[in-house]
Amino acid sequence: FRQNRTTEDAFAHLPHTMMSHLDQRNRNYAKMLFVDYSSAFNTIIPFTLTSKLEVLGLSQPLCQRISNFLTDRPQAVRVGQHTSSTLTLSTGAPQGCVLSPLLYSLYTYDCVATSNYTTIIKFADNTVLVGLINNNDETAYLQ
Repeated sequence: FRQNRTTEDAFAHLPHTMMSHLDQRNRNYAKMLFVDYSSAFNTIIPFTLTSKLEVLGLSQPLCQRISNFLTDRPQAVRVGQHTSSTLTLSTGAPQGCVLSPLLYSLYTYDCVATSNYTTIIKFADNTVLVGLINNNDETAYLQ
């Protein structure tokens, strides 16, 4: 996630990826799967995130602060003059928080293509999987 960037910017890579594949000999076609995860930020498990952040080299104190930010958060909903009772959340990242897209991107950083025939393009909670098909053989990109 980068400031002043949109999903369209991230997906601008698609035409280049597709055309460079299709321009080569025996490159028949490509398949794309567009994914927009519903409530993706709510799926972040703080312990898993902090473990990944430590692997990425963040200090343990910083990881602990992030964990503290994500756990035992009080939440209430206000509509007009009415406010719901408070609920305590210990998973997910707050909706509307500028840090949430970054935390989700770090949480999913290890979701990468494992084949030369697959490309994954991600932007926050939007993902495109591109399967490149050679010689009409669809088995390679499924790995």
